[in-house]
Formats: sequence, structure tokens, C-alpha cells
Amino acid sequence: MGSRIVTVVLLVLLASLQGQLWLGRGSVPRVASMQQQLRSQQDANEAAAESNQRLASEVQDLREGLDMVEEKARSELGMVKPNEIFVQYLP
Repeated sequence: MGSRIVTVVLLVLLASLQGQLWLGRGSVPRVASMQQQLRSQQDANEAAAESNQRLASEVQDLREGLDMVEEKARSELGMVKPNEIFVQYLP
């Protein structure tokens, strides 16, 4: 009788541990889902870091020289120098 109670208690504990492993807060599916979310966030962070680096480089170019300012004015604002003729070619 005593060994049956011990066996039943051990089986209940085993079932409880298995339930926590598969259904609980730190379950295997939840950990896998969180790892996927982490990978997605890391990819987004890398993309944002590249964008930040590109923008920082552009700001540095704007601070250092007027060549970049002239290029921006010509391409984005359509500005021309005095005695210069603007010709636009449409394919």
C-alpha cells in the first residue's frame, strides 16, 4: 500500500512538471516564440543602425563641405548657378 502511494505521488509530480514544461509560463513553445520575436527585433535593430549610420555620414558631409549642400540644392530644389542653363532630358 505504501509503495503504491509513493508511485502515485511521483506520477502526479511528473505530470505536473510535464504540464509546466509544455503549457506553463516558460514552456517550450513560448520560448521558441520569444526567440523568434528576439530575432525579428534584432533584424529591425540592424536595419535601423544602418539607416542611422547612413544619416550620420550624410550629416557629417553637410557639416564638412559645401559640395554636398550644392548637390542637394541642385538635385532636390532644381537650383542652378548664375549664367548656367538648366536642361532636363526625359527618356
